[in-house]
Amino acid sequence: MFISNAYAQTTTDSLGLSGNMMSNVSSFLPFILMFVVLYFLMIRPQQKRAKEHKALMAALAKGDEVVTAGGMLGKIVKVSDVYVTLEVGNGTEIIMQRVAIATLLPKGTIKTL
Repeated sequence: MFISNAYAQTTTDSLGLSGNMMSNVSSFLPFILMFVVLYFLMIRPQQKRAKEHKALMAALAKGDEVVTAGGMLGKIVKVSDVYVTLEVGNGTEIIMQRVAIATLLPKGTIKTL
């Protein structure tokens, strides 16, 4: 039976082993760098926006002027756990989910429009 030189040859040199490990790490280095860049450019800002929106939802109160996700302006008349009632015109009220609120406006913004 014949054993080829490729199978019969083993590396017992510690330098050869560490060099082989370094080449494995260096081959994964671009993937690691891409993940780090992806984290700082996409994932972290999205988490920050979600945290700010959650704080906005918790701080909603009666009398606040808001913009909905659909672009409608209104003044909050009633706040419950899941829904808010918005006054969008004189005597016109609509009920929306709290998560549909996109932005909190400064007081008096609607009257100036």
